[in-house]
Amino acid sequence: MGDHSHGSPDDSGTVAKAGTGTLDKFQDPGLPPHRKRLADTDPHAEKRAERQVALLFIISIIGTLSFFIAYFVLGRPENISEIRVQNAMLGLGTTFAMLGIGIGIVHWAKTLMPDHEISEMRHEITPEADRKDAEEIINQVIEETGIKRRPLIRNTLIGAIALAPIPAIFMFRDLDRTGKNAGEMVEQLRHTMWDTDVRLTRDPSGTPIKASDVQIGSVFHVIPEGLDEAEDVLNEKAKAVVLLMRLDPEKMHISEGREDWHYQGIVAYSKICTHVGCPVALYEQQTHHLLCPCHQSTFDLTQECKVIFGPAGRALPQLPIKVDANGFLVAQSDFHEPVGPSYWERG
Repeated sequence: MGDHSHGSPDDSGTVAKAGTGTLDKFQDPGLPPHRKRLADTDPHAEKRAERQVALLFIISIIGTLSFFIAYFVLGRPENISEIRVQNAMLGLGTTFAMLGIGIGIVHWAKTLMPDHEISEMRHEITPEADRKDAEEIINQVIEETGIKRRPLIRNTLIGAIALAPIPAIFMFRDLDRTGKNAGEMVEQLRHTMWDTDVRLTRDPSGTPIKASDVQIGSVFHVIPEGLDEAEDVLNEKAKAVVLLMRLDPEKMHISEGREDWHYQGIVAYSKICTHVGCPVALYEQQTHHLLCPCHQSTFDLTQECKVIFGPAGRALPQLPIKVDANGFLVAQSDFHEPVGPSYWERG
C-alpha cells in the first residue's frame, strides 16, 4: 500500500508534519482590534454623553420627589379617583427613581468608561500581593469611571442614590408593629360598622334587604346601613362588606354557639378573603362553595365557610343576623373575630 504523506491531528489538537516528526501548534489569534467609540474621539460627543448620563440621574431624583409628593402632599385620599392618582404617582415615582439610576449607569459604562479587553496571566496569590492587587483594582475602577474628572455625573449620581432609598424607609416606618400606632391599627382591624340592629343593605344602592327577598341560590353583596355617612367610607367599607346567601337549613353544619346566627338558612359572611384580603365574589350554587379569584382559596358555605382548598388559613368570619319587626335583616352584633387576612396580633 502507498505511504500517506499527509499530517494527522493528535489528541492535543496539534498537527504533525509528515516526515519531520515536529509539531505545529495553532497560533493564538490574540484579542480583536479595539474599535473606538465616537465619545473616544470626539470631545463634543463625550460631553453630550456625560450630559445624558446626568439627565438620567436627574430623572431618578425627580421620580423620588414625585413619590414624596404623592405620599405626603396627597395624604389619605377620600375617593377612588384620588386613590388612583396617588397609586399612579407612587408607582411611577418609584419606577423612574430606580430606572433612572439603572439606565444611567449602563449608559455611562457603554459610552464613557473604557471598553477595551484585557488579558492577564494568572500568578501565585499571597496575602500581601492580594492586598496590593485589590488596591490596584479599586484605583483602576475609580480611574476608568472618570468620576473624579466628571463632577456633573458624580454629583447627580450621589443625589439620586441618596434619595432613592428614602421612600422605602418611610414605607417600612408605617409598618412599625410596636407602640401606640400599632395598637390603634389592631383596634381598627378588630371592629367594623356592624352593630346591634344595623340593617343589611344592598351594595352599592343602600336599599334594605328583607328576609323574603333572599331565595335559595341567590347572593347579595351587602354593606351596613349608613355607610355613606361614615367619616372614612372606603376604609369602613373595606372591613364591613358581606356576602348574604340562603341555604337549605338541612344542609348546614352549625357549630355550638352559632345556632341563632342565621335566619331560616340565610347566612352572612365577610367578603374579605382571610389570605391577603381579596374580595370573595364567586359563589357556586350547586356545591355551595365560595371562591376567591385571586389565589383560588375555596370556602364551604355548608361548613361555616371552612377552608377546603387554597392558601387561606382561616374560615371567613360570620356575621350574626336576625330579622326585625318589619321583616328586614339586621345584624345582631359586630363580627366576633377580626375580618380580613392575618396580622401580627391574630397569628
